[in-house]
Amino acid sequence: MDKTFSPADIEARWYERWEQSGCFAPQGGEEPYSIMIPPPNVTGSLHMGHGFQDALIDALIRYHRMAGFDTLWQVGTDHAGIATQMVVERQLAAEGKDRHELGRERFIERVWEWKKHSGGRITQQLRRLGASPDWSRERFTMDEGFSRAVQETFVRLYREGLLYRGQRLVNWDPALHTAISDLEVLSEEEDGKLWHFRYPLVPVEGDGGEPGHVTVATTRPETMLGDSAVAVHPEDERYRHLVGREVELPLCGRRIPIIADDYVDPEFGTGCVKITPAHDFNDYEMGQRHDLALINILTAEATISDAAPEFYRGMDRFAARERIVADLDKLGLLAGVENHRLKVPRGDRSGVVIEPFLTQQWFVDAATLAKPAIHAVESGQIEFVPKQWENTYFAWMRDIKDWCISRQLWWGHRIPAWYDAEGRVYVGHDEGSIRAEHGLDDSVPLHQDEDVLDTWFSSALWTFGTLGWPEETADLSRYHPSAVLVTGFDIIFFWVARMIMMTLHLRGEVPFRTVYVHGLVRDGEGQKMSKSKGNVLDPIDLIDGIELPALIEKRTSGLLQPQQAERIREATERQFPAGIDSYGTDALRFTFYSLASTGRDIKFDIGRIEGFRNFCNKIWNAARFVLMNCEGEDCGQNESLPRHPGTAEHWIEGRLDAMLMDIERAMRDYRFDRASQLLYDFIWNEYCDWYLELSKVALRSDDPSRQRAVRYTLIRVLEKSLRAMHPFMPFITEEVWQSVAPLADCTGDCIVLQKYPRAERGDAAKDSAAHDDIEWLKRFAFAVRTIRGEMEIPPGKRLPVLLRGGEDRDRQRVGELASYLLQIASLETIEWHTDGEAPAAATGLCGDLEILVPLADVIDPVAEVARLSKEIDKAERELKRLAGKLDNANFVARAPAEVVEREREKLSMQTAALERLQSQRDRLDSLVA
Repeated sequence: MDKTFSPADIEARWYERWEQSGCFAPQGGEEPYSIMIPPPNVTGSLHMGHGFQDALIDALIRYHRMAGFDTLWQVGTDHAGIATQMVVERQLAAEGKDRHELGRERFIERVWEWKKHSGGRITQQLRRLGASPDWSRERFTMDEGFSRAVQETFVRLYREGLLYRGQRLVNWDPALHTAISDLEVLSEEEDGKLWHFRYPLVPVEGDGGEPGHVTVATTRPETMLGDSAVAVHPEDERYRHLVGREVELPLCGRRIPIIADDYVDPEFGTGCVKITPAHDFNDYEMGQRHDLALINILTAEATISDAAPEFYRGMDRFAARERIVADLDKLGLLAGVENHRLKVPRGDRSGVVIEPFLTQQWFVDAATLAKPAIHAVESGQIEFVPKQWENTYFAWMRDIKDWCISRQLWWGHRIPAWYDAEGRVYVGHDEGSIRAEHGLDDSVPLHQDEDVLDTWFSSALWTFGTLGWPEETADLSRYHPSAVLVTGFDIIFFWVARMIMMTLHLRGEVPFRTVYVHGLVRDGEGQKMSKSKGNVLDPIDLIDGIELPALIEKRTSGLLQPQQAERIREATERQFPAGIDSYGTDALRFTFYSLASTGRDIKFDIGRIEGFRNFCNKIWNAARFVLMNCEGEDCGQNESLPRHPGTAEHWIEGRLDAMLMDIERAMRDYRFDRASQLLYDFIWNEYCDWYLELSKVALRSDDPSRQRAVRYTLIRVLEKSLRAMHPFMPFITEEVWQSVAPLADCTGDCIVLQKYPRAERGDAAKDSAAHDDIEWLKRFAFAVRTIRGEMEIPPGKRLPVLLRGGEDRDRQRVGELASYLLQIASLETIEWHTDGEAPAAATGLCGDLEILVPLADVIDPVAEVARLSKEIDKAERELKRLAGKLDNANFVARAPAEVVEREREKLSMQTAALERLQSQRDRLDSLVA
């Protein structure tokens, strides 16, 4: 092994070897275990959320693969309709062209060409992360087999009456000219206005002929051209007498009714609200309840349509807003304007304000599909981890609305519906089968629907469409349902729920048995990572490193506001004055696991990844120590030769087994943070810091059987630890294992396909005794190290110690563990002081055992007096606290007897300790005097 660990020298080499050798393919096994990757957009690149999520999945896959499961991680990418179309349209724009010049067919060819040469960047980045899916099975949501599954689903749902075409409100992107899903709408607070308009009341008999009006408040004045009613709360005393009356809709010459509805908030604005069913989702629902007219006053480009008064037709919606406000003001109908903070919906791709828009679209009857999906979670067929996310799921599913699945794009799964000249619709797999089914010859012209399907419609089929459905394939039978879905909470409804609905309906089984919901990755301050904040971290930059100028360029590119770019530049210089160092994949992955507390958002602190890079170096250096002491030596593999393990060997083997049992529980509970902490504590603290030091004693001994036992344990524990660590740190464990495996008599080409270690020792009593002995040894060593630190004695200076007091077991342990104590505590001699006055010494305690370090030529007596005085003050305060507690009659009377007794024991021990410290100070005082 090289002297230093260099991730860049091993990662690409090992990944290429793993992939080419087929290590990631299912290896057989009695029980299948499958996970379907949440398919990233083919246009995308790896961000911290991807890195975190896929690191968690890879740990599960590698762990179960090594545990003997027939493991499949199904990989693939999503065609990402809007995102991909926008990429190619921008390319065309740079060439001075647009898609309409090319026509649909040539445009689609251009997208496929881009996908072939430039798409899939993210899958290469997943390889950099060490992800181990079966790449030979990689799928794409627009490949031929998956497209067949999408088409079959549409046809089935249509024929079952669960899919229909109708005119409904949708989120409409005026820039992209398509409906978009709720997930593609970003609603953030912005500064706006709240306008108050007077709507004149239509006179009725008995009102005295006096003119009157109601005042409505709105943030979107342009939509008043499509108002169908004014609504008030039925219990609002101010307006109850007006319900049933009509108002004149200004500028439009129409009369609209005043209605009562519980939805109205009497506290908002004036308590009167204008109702525009064709341009507001809540108004639409109210319009359905009250049978109001749907008046669409916008075009697909968000200009005023012909349904509005002629004067405003063709105007941009925001220009029309200004004109309408001005016109109402001239008419004396503008009652007031106030500043108002409101949530403005914008398209996540285009950035323009989204309009609720009334169009002909295709919809799925989601309420019918939701019923069995709700039952699947209620009955425990699907479990959410953490469980509280079930409440989110239920809340959405029990109030589900019909799902708009059509998009006005060219890139995507084209809707398998055809129309004749009279507008009759025919749904089928292709035009030929439709003509045959309906007896239509070529004289009847048919044209296919121009729209494509929502990306979420196809991705809802991901768990079974990737395995060959609608054919009943062997893979489908073997690996479906999958074991777990690892996903963020933000797409529980958009993806998770839809997969459950579709799979239950089409397959009659759940898509997965567990939904593990992880948090979002945020920066070290808990802020969401975003381009506008300039706090985005790129996983590849953390793996490879990036210099400061390149990092600044990356974070500020594309920002339109110079002040924002300058602010981000200054913040980046403060945070990363030398750029970002190279940490390697293993350190990044282990950081993700350490932060993966169940269900919580992740605060990614760069300091953690630095610490885990040090952990990689610790593993590397420990392995080099083991190899230097074991290569070419007798490592105890010959069972005919005796091995005499000591206390340290029993202890470290017992600790290894305890760790392995705890990891098994942690992985079963999806406690990645717990598993990583267990591995870190065992390898760094117990194996490296303690056992390697203890092993030096036997390695220097003259007893071949002791040396043999120690080398055997060094190799055995290291090799098992590497296998235990592999799902979390795949690269360094593979590289080190290759050197360690021959000494451990391991067979196989790589660690990937080795068995995950399991606890296997049967001598629990011996392990327990060894554990107690080593814990005692640690306390002894800590006491000596504390004296060294406080008295500023160099760590390498060997010290004589005197022992006094203690119990019989302390004397036994000193005799049995003396060689270890001399090594661990760097001691020169260990002697018992039994008679006469002890020399002036620094004192430490190991239970009741006093550890004395004579002061002569070792420490400064004056400094030791000062230290002891502090210890005495501390002991006196604790003694006073304990005495006060026991003097409290209420405590003694009410506390359990065992608690009171324990406090009395503490008081007795503290009294004795104080007496020892005072005696030691008295001796030092006389020496100083």
